[in-house]
This record gives sequence, C-alpha cells and structure tokens, in this order.
Amino acid sequence: MKVGLLVDGGAMAPGPALAQKLGPLGIDIGKVIADVNKATMSFKGTKVPVELDVDISKKTYIISVSTPPIPELLKKELGAEKGSGDHKNNQIGNLAIEQVIKVAKTKLPGMLEKNLKNAVKTVVGSCVSIGVLIENKPAKQVAIEVQEGIYDKEIAGEKTEVSPEKRKALDKYFSDIKSKQEALKKKAEEEKALAEQEKTKEAAAKPAEAETKEAKDAGAKPAAGKEAAKTAAKPAAKKEAKK
Repeated sequence: MKVGLLVDGGAMAPGPALAQKLGPLGIDIGKVIADVNKATMSFKGTKVPVELDVDISKKTYIISVSTPPIPELLKKELGAEKGSGDHKNNQIGNLAIEQVIKVAKTKLPGMLEKNLKNAVKTVVGSCVSIGVLIENKPAKQVAIEVQEGIYDKEIAGEKTEVSPEKRKALDKYFSDIKSKQEALKKKAEEEKALAEQEKTKEAAAKPAEAETKEAKDAGAKPAAGKEAAKTAAKPAAKKEAKK
C-alpha cells in the first residue's frame, strides 16, 4: 500500500493527521518519522513530497523522496518563509539566473520538459506567481529574455554558482525595492486607518443629528398647536363682536 506525505524536510513530527494515515497500517510511527527525517535532511527548511510503500503483512516500508515543489526550492534559495500574496506589487526576493538554473536542474529529472532551457522557463513562471525578481527584473520580463536566448550561454554551461560580487549587487538592489514596498505599505495602512476614523466619526454623528432633528420637531409641534388655537379663536371672537 502506498501512502503519500508532504513533510518538512528533516523535521517531520508526529500529529493527528499522520496518526490517521499510518496508525491503521500497524507500522511503528516513531521509526517512520526518524527514517523520513534522515532521508529528507538535505531538504531541511522546505516542504518535501514523500511516498511510503508499505507491506502491511510484514509491517515494513520503503521510503521514496521526491524533490520539493519549485516554489519551495525558490523560497529556500531566497531564505524566504512564504511567497507574495500580491506578486504584482510585492516582491519577496531577487534571484540570479544561476539560481534559477540550479532549481531547474534539481527538478528536471522529474519534469515533463525535455531540456534544461524549458525547465528554466517553468521555474521562471513560478517566480512570477510567488513574487520573485530575477537579475533585478520582473520575472515576466526574464521569461521573454529566456525565450529570446539571452541566457543561453549560462543555461548551456549549467551555471549554478553566483559570484559574491553579483550576490551583493542583487541584494543591494532588492534592499532598495523592499524599502519602497514597505513605505508604500505603511502609507496604504495609514490611509486605511484614516478612512476608518472618518467612518467612525460619520457613524457617531448620525445619532446626534437624529436627536437634534427630533428635538426641533418636538419644539415645533407646540408652536404649531398655538397657531392652530389662534386661528380657531378668531372666528369665535368675530361672532362675539356681532352679538
């Protein structure tokens, strides 16, 4: 029987979901956790697909580890915990093309793509979806450049190492981008808070306005009553005069 799991590399832990999957099989869950952690230690810090091929009669199992999903590998390269919730306006990092090639090489054996260049295109597409810059540029632009052959030399050479100078320059560029993003985010939050304050003021003003109107209406009614009494009294006064 085969059981699929998605675990934290080198840090699989016991839990209800795991017990529900493995408990009925009668295998030692503690041993499974230890064996899986050992098998996935090289992917520490990323989510890793793992498959257990369990022989229920013998209570034994074989562990098969797949490479983590592309977004997980990209986040590992960046040292980021999660992708961008708004990839159009918020970027989470700045990769070198060499890092993109590294991820593509890692995933290529299990991909449908027939060559490294096509694998690189797929990885660049994932960069778009999670909000990652490549070579100081939007990933969409780099996708076009890969197609045009601008990075053919690096791809053909399977370059995966980034020089310290280049890494420093990429980090500096992203640091400036991040500062701008944080400033825009702060401004948006301040504007939102101000709008909420205005709504609160308006909501508080409405009952006060209603009370003022009611008070005016209440004051107007007796006055209207007096006018009506005066009007009614006039004919009576005229009748008295005739007599």
